[in-house]
Amino acid sequence: MNSSNRAGGPGFSTNPMSRKESFAVTHKGCRIACSRSGTGVPILFIQGVGVHGSGWGPQVDVLDARYQCLTFDNRGLNKSQPIGTPLSIEQMAEDALSVLKARTTDPAHIVGHSMGGLIALQLALSARNSVRSLALLCTFSRGKDATKLSPWMIWTGLRTRIGTKRQRRRAFLKLVLPPATFACSNLDEVARQFAPIFGHDLAVQPPVAMKQLTAMARYDATPRLHQLSGLPTLVVSATHDRLARPEYGRGLAAAIRGARFVEIKDAAHGVPIERPESINSLLLEHFSRST
Repeated sequence: MNSSNRAGGPGFSTNPMSRKESFAVTHKGCRIACSRSGTGVPILFIQGVGVHGSGWGPQVDVLDARYQCLTFDNRGLNKSQPIGTPLSIEQMAEDALSVLKARTTDPAHIVGHSMGGLIALQLALSARNSVRSLALLCTFSRGKDATKLSPWMIWTGLRTRIGTKRQRRRAFLKLVLPPATFACSNLDEVARQFAPIFGHDLAVQPPVAMKQLTAMARYDATPRLHQLSGLPTLVVSATHDRLARPEYGRGLAAAIRGARFVEIKDAAHGVPIERPESINSLLLEHFSRST
């Protein structure tokens, strides 16, 4: 991995003047663990399957110099316990809105990655007045698209759950890294660096992850995407993403009138972590166009 993308490099530069706050929101049987950093126009960041809210660190540590950044652990993950109710994208969108409403009445920029993109779409469909803009990273409008069991997905998915911890970490990295990075990096070191960002050892997937995948597979926003026409929307895909394939992103952007589509070359599903400088630049540009 390029040294400029690691913690402490330019992509992860921190803002020592930002004010950080941890807080909790209780909603439908779950105490949702949240964090706020910075001041100004709010940004609500929504994570994907099995990733803690702190996984947005590469973005928050840069963007909180200009914005109020809100992150949280999705229901049933890490400190957001107990799960409280059956998981659905609709429920997780309610949770996300409750986090936003706990700290601001202003409409927010909503940023979602992977499953978080589905949650962001549902939030915008159900509470558009609370949404200033959408940024949908490595995502799709139909959860079944990302949960298709191709031979590669079956084999790689199994490898993340069987074998030694080292083998499982490497299999997980295959899901999120592009081939070039995978080929030339010290994978043990990459896994070590990624662990605190994901919030857990990459060899051990959180128990709630399978329930999140099931909820994702049941959700389809495609028939309603036209309702978001005119809402400032950025859709970002990565060329080597085998989970949220670029064609899914292109289709998503095409269905929302006025949406902008960007494909990042030589990147894969983990692009917000591996290429934070690219994502942060796109987000800053998008937000400036959406105010």
